[in-house]
Amino acid sequence: MLGIGVIGSVIGNPLAGALSDRTTSRFGRRRPWMLGGAILGMVALFILPSMNTIIGLTILWLFIQFSVNASYAALTATIPDQVPVEQRGVASGWVGLAQTLGIVLGVALVSFVVLGLTSGTYLIAILFFLLVIPFMFILKDPKLDPADRPPFHLGTFVKGFWISPKQYPDFAWAWLARFLVALAISMSTLYLLFYLQDHLGFSSDEAGQKQTILIALYAFGTMLTAVVGGAISDRSGKRKKFVVTSTIIVAFAALLLAFTKEFNVAVVAAVILGLGYGWYLAVDQALITQVLPAAVDRARDLGVINIANSLPQVLAPVIAAPIVTTLGGYPVLYVVTAIVGLAGAVAVLPIKSVP
Repeated sequence: MLGIGVIGSVIGNPLAGALSDRTTSRFGRRRPWMLGGAILGMVALFILPSMNTIIGLTILWLFIQFSVNASYAALTATIPDQVPVEQRGVASGWVGLAQTLGIVLGVALVSFVVLGLTSGTYLIAILFFLLVIPFMFILKDPKLDPADRPPFHLGTFVKGFWISPKQYPDFAWAWLARFLVALAISMSTLYLLFYLQDHLGFSSDEAGQKQTILIALYAFGTMLTAVVGGAISDRSGKRKKFVVTSTIIVAFAALLLAFTKEFNVAVVAAVILGLGYGWYLAVDQALITQVLPAAVDRARDLGVINIANSLPQVLAPVIAAPIVTTLGGYPVLYVVTAIVGLAGAVAVLPIKSVP
């Protein structure tokens, strides 16, 4: 179900982004898609608890992913639309911090405040809509003059989602780097519960509690460095060296998990992983906004970048499962994770248009 839901992300983000690039509404290009995605997502989340078949649940979850990503595509485009290059690290850091904080607060709300599964889903649905509203009033979203919108041809529109690596090599390298690091993070966190049970020897109940602690520490580390790391990058005017540094930190955390059987070391690794990934989120997103092929297609191209975030969620279990079961277990898994992350750091180096 989750794997099929990723399809909604892979399609919804670039498609909604491309359509928002062409939107000539008097409310601007981005706001209609942010608000529309939030409304559709809220309605679908309200329906979610009433689903009583796997097929129905899967189809609805696919639609929810599509709606959420339609809103998110328009949101991320506002950074290159309106934020100067020298401030994009901080802006991207705040977005990365909010993503992590949202996970923590969401889990806290449905774990300690609203305990019922149905009522918790309703709460998240309402928050998804309400938290978009202030941005609707604050954001100054310039209108696109209909005369400036290029004519629509279906073939050209579809072909536009393929961005030639030969013509835009910097964009291609940035996509590959994001894909590899996202794959490393997915592999790091995917089997964490089973790592605690099978490798560190905790019971299922203990492993669940320990996993919560590790995820919380990982999130805390991410929030600590997301904005600060972006500010450091903005001040120096450099992006690549900070992307490489933060990725090396992520790989080091994976190696700690590979070569320990002590929970205290896993705690340290979780914090380090969060510190590295928070810094990475801010600086890499800022770098990506500087290698987009054309200003008129920003949201579409950022949607293509989002595929590099989504695909690893499907590929990570395909890669990790055989490693855990037949190719050496968790030590090998986390060594491979470190290598994949370091490959992401190497992929940044050929980018020429960003220092």
